Amino acid sequence: MTDTPDNAAPASAGAAPQQQPITSRVLAQYIRDMSFENILAQKGVKGDAQPEIQVQVNLDARKRSADHQFEVITKLNITSKTKAAGEPLFVLEIEYAGVFHVENVPEEQMHPYLLIECPRITFPFLRRIVSDVTRDGGFPALNLETIDFLALYRAELARRKEADAAKATIN
Repeated sequence: MTDTPDNAAPASAGAAPQQQPITSRVLAQYIRDMSFENILAQKGVKGDAQPEIQVQVNLDARKRSADHQFEVITKLNITSKTKAAGEPLFVLEIEYAGVFHVENVPEEQMHPYLLIECPRITFPFLRRIVSDVTRDGGFPALNLETIDFLALYRAELARRKEADAAKATIN
């Protein structure tokens, strides 16, 4: 005999279904496009060339034709100019892509997942490429600081909200 009353339902019958764990795999990583222009070698710079580095980051994500596959692209535009005169030293533009297989992410969380977690996974590889290209281009290796993709995502959301509010004011 059991200790449970006859009208009691099994404990698991009323419980909410368990959410499957998020699975994410990197299927491929590659350079989609890259350009390195060594302006210093082409034109020369007078005096001491203390560099000032500017890094712009853009992200893009798109669904691929295969189920659960996404391509996430990190675009960097890096310019180096002399501190004194602002003369350009080099320009590096690179688009680095990762192809990800992502499952069990709720639809409302997919966009932030793709633009925060996926670039975070590929960033160390992109950092290494930037370091190698700048070193091979005749400059000290540029070791990028870690990029806070969460802060970048939040800043973009705030920018879009501001743009929408400005657009609504105009209309």
